[in-house]
Amino acid sequence: MTTSSVSKGCFVFKPSAKKKKVSLTEADYFNEGLKDPEDGRTRFESCQLLWQQMKLQTEQLQEELNRKLFDNLISFLKKSHLDFHDKRNGWSCRARSSEIPTAALLLGVNVTDHELTFESLSEILNDQVTPFVVLLQAKECTGIKQLLQKLLSQLMGCSADLDLDEEEDHATVSQRKMNCSMASLCGWYQKVTKKSISPKKKRSSSPGHWQAPPVVVVFKDLESFSANVLQEFIVISSRYIKELPLVLVFGIATSPMIIHRLLSHSVTSLLCIELFQSLSCTEHLATVVDKLLLSNSFPFKLGGKVLQVLITIFLYHDFSVQNFIKGLQLSVVEHFYSEPLSVLCCDLPEMRNRVKTLSHNQCENIRHLASFMSYVENQTPEIQVKLLTKDSYLKEITQTFLENLHSYHENFIPVLRCLHQFTCILPKYPLGKQIRELYCACLEKKVWETEDYISALQFLGMLAKDELVATLQKCVEVLKPYSTKQLGSTLKKLEEFLVQFQCLEGEHLENVDDEESAAQKGLQKKIDLYNLQKTLLEMKETRRTKKPSRFESLRLEVTDFLNSLVRDYLAPPETQPLYEVVYFRAANILRKHLNALPRIALHTALNNPSSYLKSLESEGGALTSTAPDICIAYKLHLECGRLINLYDWLEAFATVVNTNDDSDSDSLQPVDEITHARFIRAVSELELLGFVKPSKQKTDHVARLTWGGC
Repeated sequence: MTTSSVSKGCFVFKPSAKKKKVSLTEADYFNEGLKDPEDGRTRFESCQLLWQQMKLQTEQLQEELNRKLFDNLISFLKKSHLDFHDKRNGWSCRARSSEIPTAALLLGVNVTDHELTFESLSEILNDQVTPFVVLLQAKECTGIKQLLQKLLSQLMGCSADLDLDEEEDHATVSQRKMNCSMASLCGWYQKVTKKSISPKKKRSSSPGHWQAPPVVVVFKDLESFSANVLQEFIVISSRYIKELPLVLVFGIATSPMIIHRLLSHSVTSLLCIELFQSLSCTEHLATVVDKLLLSNSFPFKLGGKVLQVLITIFLYHDFSVQNFIKGLQLSVVEHFYSEPLSVLCCDLPEMRNRVKTLSHNQCENIRHLASFMSYVENQTPEIQVKLLTKDSYLKEITQTFLENLHSYHENFIPVLRCLHQFTCILPKYPLGKQIRELYCACLEKKVWETEDYISALQFLGMLAKDELVATLQKCVEVLKPYSTKQLGSTLKKLEEFLVQFQCLEGEHLENVDDEESAAQKGLQKKIDLYNLQKTLLEMKETRRTKKPSRFESLRLEVTDFLNSLVRDYLAPPETQPLYEVVYFRAANILRKHLNALPRIALHTALNNPSSYLKSLESEGGALTSTAPDICIAYKLHLECGRLINLYDWLEAFATVVNTNDDSDSDSLQPVDEITHARFIRAVSELELLGFVKPSKQKTDHVARLTWGGC
């Protein structure tokens, strides 16, 4: 029988086969947005391999730079630990006076880098000193109760590494639930340490731990802690210092004086403070630039403007070396993502293999490079035809160009270091005090054509002998690793200069001419004005025609030789064909990502919402009812003065919103509740963004806080 209603039927729908979700990898996201997807996988793998190598180098640098600081800190902990446990003469003087060993760790204003330093410190202490390391932050310790809870929770978490039986483990859990006090902490510490050193049990802690390890409490951001919380904690801890080997570490970003500003004299007298200074962030940056950018270990290079953007952000925003490294990582990713020929940005042996397998499209990409086109223009017509038509010939030339680019970098860096050795000792530092400033100048243009370089040569022509010889010796040390390469002849020439300067040790560098001395004697006798003028002119002419000494001649030869080196080896990268393969020069993209301009972004979003909302059609800045309410209110407020009448603003808003509604075409009709609510919400959002604020002059007005379009 047929059913008269759908509700009386029974329908069966077989479930369709579910498609398995394919998880996208990083390489898939990388290849998805490529303009030229050819060799996308190879480019991603090359990018990943290169950054892993650079990241490993930065981590090794971080360890080397912090090694001295951490060694001194561990030595301090060991000394305080031995003082605490000296049982031959009873309690030590420190224990009797209830002083808490405290390390004031001055890390600098680069707060974003402190987290990595504390993580490394915690790992080293856990490996070599003690498993009881507590890291505290001010936002987690608003009161003394919260501080003690955080302290005990982290310490009892550390006890999981020790070999405890079930009863003790149960006691630990009950302590965690019952109360958080220093007395319970001392009892817990005694049980844990006795159990860990018991001869019946094998020690499960690290072999580097001491027999009775101290409890290290690290205050990451001392400036942010409440003074009352710190004082209460120190006073309470000093009463238990004979039972608990407590050591405090203060992480300080500004100055050690902050300790005396936060703590009273009676509280600071309970601390035995020792100051530890970390390496400055500028020295850290100089090391990173030297090992990563001024090195031939990595094929990737930064353009002059890109490097200047990263350094400017470092110097004028955060002093963060970690953010500088993140900017370098972004540059690597952007280069391999946006440049199709970055597939050739690899080691020299691998590059030769990849050049042989270039496709026709990649050859066309090479032909469109600006540096390659400038090279083609200077060739004969026959060579031009072969370069533009024959891929096999182009591959041979490409391999030659990349090999020449590799040789260019091998010579560029040593000569740059030699030039820096000369310019860093000059007064006023015409080419910069740091080598990164000189590096940027050499990357952007021909440095020998600048006024700063000309003035530097003039200063070099006036160097004293000891300064000149010392600088030459430093240059010899720089060029020694390159003695078997192209710069070997340069090294021999510098060594010859040193030998010649050594031969001048017995000679007088400055001699007074006999005629000059006679003229001076004549000046003492003759007082006639005409004869005086004549004698002075003769002395001036004698100085002009005076023959330079041997030292002055050698100094001039050194200056000329250095000038020739600069002109031969420090030409900007733009002079090298196919430099785009290894150089990232998109400074605007990097600045857009790292140095955002929020006001311009807000104005663009509110004035032209179609730039962010693709569903809207661009109206060229005109007021339309389809735009978001906040955009309509924002454009209307731009037409007002310092004070904005809310009623007039509401009327204008309702007129724009209801332009397409025929029933509301009469402007005399009252505004409906929905439009009123939309207006209130838009004004509240503008107030939250900081464009308007309530005015005390008139209750029905708001004050405008911005002027101009953006």
